[in-house]
Amino acid sequence: MTVLGDYRPGRSWLHRMPAGMKLVGLGVVIVAMTVAVDSPMRLAVAAAAVAAVIACARLPVGALAAQLRPVLWVVAAIFVLQLLLTGWRRALVVCGVLLLAVGLAAIVTTTTRTTDMLDAATRAMAPLARFGFPARQVAIALALTIRSIPLLVDIIRQVEEARRARGLRISPRIVFVPVVVAALRAADDFSEALIARGID
Repeated sequence: MTVLGDYRPGRSWLHRMPAGMKLVGLGVVIVAMTVAVDSPMRLAVAAAAVAAVIACARLPVGALAAQLRPVLWVVAAIFVLQLLLTGWRRALVVCGVLLLAVGLAAIVTTTTRTTDMLDAATRAMAPLARFGFPARQVAIALALTIRSIPLLVDIIRQVEEARRARGLRISPRIVFVPVVVAALRAADDFSEALIARGID
């Protein structure tokens, strides 16, 4: 299971919806939710609506939770910061909206093939190619980004497992340096693969 692109086949209305429509709808809903949800009560209504979508689409809750897990520590840090600067209500709303936004993105990736999303993005950018916009290169960049996210998560997991096996404490030298080195090596591999295929 990866953090992104964990597609689960299905026959629900959400699975049958075109990828482009889902991506546009995702953006619209997130913007609307960011503007409209300004109290714990409205947050509860938004959460209930997202839960209803999950239930109607018959999506596996475990798969969605797995995609939320990597961002929980970030949300926890934001919650503490908001709690100190504003108050518990604002902290709850900000972090709740953030989690719902990530959850909605997880719903889209769970019900949409990655290739379909890339095709939709490429078609949307096609008219811009007439004005010199590098639509093909941007599509390749999107594909590499989607591929790199689970790869980076796997690199972090491997470094963390190695640290625990050696009984070392968390420090920038022990954790971040190996992650950066491994990420740069992966980037070099991507670059060599693209050059070998004539994509500079």
